[in-house]
Amino acid sequence: MTGNPFTHHPHEVGETYGEHFAHAGRSGLRLVGSGLACLIHAVFPFLFVHTASDTVRDMHRGIARRVDAPNWERHPII
Repeated sequence: MTGNPFTHHPHEVGETYGEHFAHAGRSGLRLVGSGLACLIHAVFPFLFVHTASDTVRDMHRGIARRVDAPNWERHPII
């Protein structure tokens, strides 16, 4: 890998460092919250019955949209 390690991967996915930080940070917080809901659900099965599965399903839809979106910098027409 050459160049700046903080911007290499974000550039690969067509984002700035700030955009990537926001997306990854938001995803991480959602996963932590969902994990905590799972732990509470393990003890109290009547709480957070669908929280983790709904979160993962929603995140998958969002990530799939971002991956499928055209990125003209990475894949130019010409």
